[in-house]
Amino acid sequence: MVQRAEQARKWDRRYADLPQHLAALEREGLLVRVQREINKDTELHPLVRWQYRGGLAEKDWRGFLFENVIDAGGKRYDIPVGVGIMAGSKYIFAVGLGCKEEEMVERWEKAFRNPIDPIMVESGPIQEIIQKGGDLYRAGGVLQLPVPISTPGFDGAPFITAGHWVTKDPETGIRNVGNYRSHIKAADRIGLFCSPGQHVLTHWAKCKERNIPLEAAVVVGPPPVVSYAAVQKVPYGVDELAVAGGLAGEPIHLVKCQTVDLEVPAEAEIVIEGHLSTEYMEPEGPFGESHGYMHPRGLSPYLEVSCITRKKNPILVSWTSQVTPSESSIIKRVGYEPLFLRFLKGELGIKSIVQVAMHEPLTNLRNLLVLQMRKPSEAETWRALMGAATFHPGVGKFLVAVDEDIDPRDLDMVMWAISFRSVPHRDVQILRGRERWHSPPFSREGRSVEAREAEESALLINAVLREAFPPVSLPGREYMERARKIWEELGLPPLSPKQPWYGYSLGDWDEELEDEARLAVRGEYLRNGEKLKSRRTRV
Repeated sequence: MVQRAEQARKWDRRYADLPQHLAALEREGLLVRVQREINKDTELHPLVRWQYRGGLAEKDWRGFLFENVIDAGGKRYDIPVGVGIMAGSKYIFAVGLGCKEEEMVERWEKAFRNPIDPIMVESGPIQEIIQKGGDLYRAGGVLQLPVPISTPGFDGAPFITAGHWVTKDPETGIRNVGNYRSHIKAADRIGLFCSPGQHVLTHWAKCKERNIPLEAAVVVGPPPVVSYAAVQKVPYGVDELAVAGGLAGEPIHLVKCQTVDLEVPAEAEIVIEGHLSTEYMEPEGPFGESHGYMHPRGLSPYLEVSCITRKKNPILVSWTSQVTPSESSIIKRVGYEPLFLRFLKGELGIKSIVQVAMHEPLTNLRNLLVLQMRKPSEAETWRALMGAATFHPGVGKFLVAVDEDIDPRDLDMVMWAISFRSVPHRDVQILRGRERWHSPPFSREGRSVEAREAEESALLINAVLREAFPPVSLPGREYMERARKIWEELGLPPLSPKQPWYGYSLGDWDEELEDEARLAVRGEYLRNGEKLKSRRTRV
């Protein structure tokens, strides 16, 4: 749904567009400007990739703005390229939301509860330059854009990785905004890749039944809140632009496209308009994907470009994908986790759920989900695991339920819980008949985007305590805290405490044992010895 503004508006809005967001990142010390010459086809993505594969902590990850971009043939571009600037880390994401890192979950929950419909405006900076017909041809079409090669050495072309595809259901007019990779094939043609089950494929299939093409617009560099909403797994019929409005706290401004009957954010940097053929598909890929392997070539729809609109001085946004963590996985994780939490706690009524954590490094985010729970019943634990496994196809291959004392983001702690708080024959279930998502192993010939076989499964593990356990075998908190002060007095290296860093009771500990421990630290442990002597038994 789109509300019509009562009067023509200029661009009066509180939410940040991309230039304002970059300025905020710079103020926070989260932006690196690269002014030296960078080859977009061989150097750009590998440089950013090092911050994820070079052992840096997330607090040290940055957004990069490349201001002097060339291609492999020496062509120089007047459009800068931003990588990592939308969600290069959770801290960058928080700047885009205009809140503190610890407030992001609350911001998402509020947006889901209170979406705000976008409004139409008569014009916007996205249409400062309009190229169609001969103008589009003379400008070079999509080849005027410095789209980088994401996986040099393996990708067969540049791919737009931060392109938000806007389409509509031809029956209902319901709009969908989703982020899908776009294969650059010609000045006037780009490929679309989307996994089975994506809403754009529903629109495409309905147009195919009617023997008409599907109108589409690819939005690059909108206000950050639009990018954050575009990657969400919201139900069919929910307008991602309304969710973006909920994140912003005000309506997103839209303008009409020039050659298709669609609306796009007025403050975006670049929009590519066109029609997706429903008569033909053509090979797309290969491309280095977020499952950590090269995704093979397969048959996919393609867009015949009819118009490009842009700002006078736009910025092209590109996301790292491939092996996780990456910008692609971070931008999904920060939104997916509150979405799953809302579903389990709100719609399924599981009040004991505390947190949903999606494991990111190397596992593609979708495959390993950890549910942190507060004293759940047995039935509630299994209902939470099954609910999370079935909430969205392709998300949740290995699901683990743990107690509140287990940090769901620390895989060492999760494995500790699995190792000692679960019994495989009792605490493991396998759900069969799930849909294969886009992950290896692949068929040699590749697959059509329409293929959707039920050949996957999910493993559910209940690693929640059923009975009292003895305390964690580390010194008590007061003793660890006292020792830390001494550590710091000695000038030893700075500490980054890793849970568990002190011992605590898990129920199997009585007052007598507690009293014995108190006597021991007071130097009176021989009293304990005398007591034990009195309890001798004959062999």
